[in-house]
Amino acid sequence: MATARNPAELIRPLITPEGVDLRVKLADAGTRASAFLLDVVIIVAAAIAVTLVVIFGLGGLGVKEAEPLFIVWIIFIFLLRNVYFIAFEAGRRAATPGKRIVGVRVASRSGAGLTIDQVIARNLMREIEVFLPLSIIAARGGAGVADTLSTVFGLVWALLFSLFLLFNRDRLRIGDLLAGTWVVETPKFKLVEDLSQRKDPVDKRFHFSPEQLDAYGIAELHKLEEVLRRDDYSAMKAVAEIIGRKIGAKVEPFDSKAFLTAYYGDLRAHLERKLLLGNRKADKHAR
Repeated sequence: MATARNPAELIRPLITPEGVDLRVKLADAGTRASAFLLDVVIIVAAAIAVTLVVIFGLGGLGVKEAEPLFIVWIIFIFLLRNVYFIAFEAGRRAATPGKRIVGVRVASRSGAGLTIDQVIARNLMREIEVFLPLSIIAARGGAGVADTLSTVFGLVWALLFSLFLLFNRDRLRIGDLLAGTWVVETPKFKLVEDLSQRKDPVDKRFHFSPEQLDAYGIAELHKLEEVLRRDDYSAMKAVAEIIGRKIGAKVEPFDSKAFLTAYYGDLRAHLERKLLLGNRKADKHAR
């Protein structure tokens, strides 16, 4: 008789650069597959819509005149699916629409902020894992030369890569291994309101100078938001102590959440102002 998987088996430590363990839960294979299928549906719908617009707009062209446009269309589809995954995962939520629907996101296994290089690496690898073998099968079928051997080869290729995450304890794709990432569950609860808009009375006691806000960058802002969303007292106390020491502010343990909320709001506003001026501070090491 099959036994249910123990949820604790998917719990992993995630140590931030400040030494705080956030404890994340890995997304299981079924959840990841659901997210991917939802994203594929969205991409296919977008591709069909664009294709119909092009067909109706260029309906008067002959077959020979349309051949170069077909090549352009293939390149467009390649860019569409890659830009889709990369753009969404490189964003603040680190998740495509499909991942957001099922409640998961991409995270760096090092505990640092997710970098654009990691996002590009994990998503370009998907071309080799899934889309390349399926494209070969589709191309041969469209040319009328599809055979059983090539079809089986393409399907086995895609399945081997797709099922790889079932055979390692961290549920990693090949792309995750290369990029140093994993897919984790997003905390089920959400903030009642945007953290940067909170006006709790206790928060008004904390004021930060530009020098204190310059101590951290965008990567740390994202980690701070994650700490606040998890609402774990021990983690918030540890992070508040670390930030307090770094910026020269004394923080009482019972004020940890209020201090972090106030610092988050001011840091976010500070970084947004600098972005408007063309100064992007990626993390605390940037100048």
